[in-house]
Amino acid sequence: MLINKLDKHKIDLAANTIRMLSADAVEKAQSGHPGLPMGCADIAIVLWMQFLRFHPKDPHWPNRDRFVLSAGHGSMLLYSLLHLFGFDLSLDEIKQFRQFGSRTPGHPEYGHTPGVEVTTGPLGQGFANGVGMALAERVLASQFNKDGRTIIDHHIYGLVSDGDLMEGITSEAASFAGHLGLSNIIYIYDSNQISIEGNTSLTFTEDVAKRFESYSWRVFKVDGHNHSEIAGTIEAARSEKERPSLIIANTHIGKGSPNKQDKASVHGEPLGAKELELTKENIGWPKSPAFYIPDEVKQLCQARIAELQVEYVNWQSLLGKYKKEYPDLSRVWDTCFNKEIPGDLELELLKTIKKDSIATRSASGEMMQIIAQRMPFFMGGSADLCPSTKTYLKNIPSIDKKSFAGRNIHFGIREHAMGGILNGLALYGGIIPFGSTFLMFSDYMRPPIRLAAMMKIQVIYVFTHDSIFVGEDGPTHQPIEHLPSLRAIPNLLVIRPSDATETAAAWATALNHKDGPTALILTRQDLPVINRSVYPSQSLLKHGAYILKDSAKPPEIILMATGSEISITLEATVQLQEKGVQARLLSVPCFELFRSNPEGYRNLILPPTCKKRVAIEAAGKSDWYEFVGLEGLIVGIDRFGASAPAKALAAHYGFTAENILSEINKKWGM
Repeated sequence: MLINKLDKHKIDLAANTIRMLSADAVEKAQSGHPGLPMGCADIAIVLWMQFLRFHPKDPHWPNRDRFVLSAGHGSMLLYSLLHLFGFDLSLDEIKQFRQFGSRTPGHPEYGHTPGVEVTTGPLGQGFANGVGMALAERVLASQFNKDGRTIIDHHIYGLVSDGDLMEGITSEAASFAGHLGLSNIIYIYDSNQISIEGNTSLTFTEDVAKRFESYSWRVFKVDGHNHSEIAGTIEAARSEKERPSLIIANTHIGKGSPNKQDKASVHGEPLGAKELELTKENIGWPKSPAFYIPDEVKQLCQARIAELQVEYVNWQSLLGKYKKEYPDLSRVWDTCFNKEIPGDLELELLKTIKKDSIATRSASGEMMQIIAQRMPFFMGGSADLCPSTKTYLKNIPSIDKKSFAGRNIHFGIREHAMGGILNGLALYGGIIPFGSTFLMFSDYMRPPIRLAAMMKIQVIYVFTHDSIFVGEDGPTHQPIEHLPSLRAIPNLLVIRPSDATETAAAWATALNHKDGPTALILTRQDLPVINRSVYPSQSLLKHGAYILKDSAKPPEIILMATGSEISITLEATVQLQEKGVQARLLSVPCFELFRSNPEGYRNLILPPTCKKRVAIEAAGKSDWYEFVGLEGLIVGIDRFGASAPAKALAAHYGFTAENILSEINKKWGM
């Protein structure tokens, strides 16, 4: 439906409908951001009416265009569009904007509102997510498209704000996108020169166009209220084949409001009853009823939906022909989009263990080769650390600007963007992405980890160099508070395996955990492969904790540990047993899974009657009080490390069997 062939009156009417739905919703809630929806209504109606490809009854259609509202505070813009274009979002939900239990929360939430592609709000995250989606489109297109049968072919559109472009993650992600020439990205920058504190000239005076041109983006400038100019520019951006596009749209925040347009106050405050009435009068809008949608606008949007229905049906027909012509690729397609995990995968991973002692990062690296061979939808990379994190997939090409047929991604030293891009890959569908760096640098990517957990999407983080035993690199590279910090994030599985065997179980668990992200915490130093009477398979790891070595009788003392500290704790447990103490050792690789067990299992391995409890972990102590109680003993570390060989650090900070026994003896005389 070409904008320049439509009645200007109808397009203006549709844009004003978005403005007033947004203003009415914010006014009723007495909370929200009317400025962006009012300022971007013209851009939005042109994009959705002429260019954006979607299907309201099938919001997860694989070949839809993605629309990312990176400026998530302007959520009423998106909710208005979703309602007008037939998604399952009623006008009653619009009227309940920002109210408890509604489908219209203050910022868009993935999985909560049909048609919302990603949870946004923290500025810059949506920008990076869209880059991940664009990369996924290129990767899957290179894998599945065949001559005459193009089943993946679409764009990633985004609406970004001044605030988005100020955030550092945007610079990282824009540089990455330009480097790879992701020309399927078309971002529209709402350049209204206003932020919460006032004019953006207070802090933001750079030349954005030159900045993005230096990132190898194609840059356009338009009047953000001129419909034909907007349409022509988007069309030009769609024809770009070498670079991502940034359209700088000069707009008026709060457009239509006679006293608040172009004012900072309209960014995040209701117009107020009087100003709302004046705004309606100013644009020729009925003062009542509130939430008014003209019949002409309803008909206009229905006509667009009908157009898109034809495209949708044609694509479904094309996919049907494709599956008949390429049955092998069709099976791969189904495998990818269903994320089918081989049932015997864990047994295959265990076959890689051939050493008596191996770092869990190295064991993990060998296992990842098997995973990549068995699972075509497994892909990822590191923040320039593959040789150290052991995450490079061998015999598989790396992705570059000339070819997206590989599955190794070089993110560069951009941890924050890596996290956001991983989220975009996961949200796209058909991919289980992983990203790796040192545990210390998980701090640089905490916001996207938190959002992945909030959205319950499957991203796997491979965090190596997990403790002070990094050694000579010193305290700047030795994580202390990071394990408790990650464990504090809801919906995130944090698994710290004790050896290669538990690493296999950890990978199997992470790959089968499809309703949230997983962080694998791995060592730099070699660890012994423990000889077990109980095998920690995925079926056992699902409990999060299990008895590694038991006492002959009900335990007098229970020792608990994770990761590299298991081997020294096992040594201490054996020595206690040799002295006649009924000591039990628990391996606790995943707190989140342990908590999720029925009370019966928790009490079985950690009986309430046994009050003498010891936890050993080379990390902050705070997590362990839940399991040992305030009267328990924790051998941990609540201060920063030092530069020294790992063995010297272990002795100094007390991570030896001898010190564990000494501390137990001091406390309980055992």
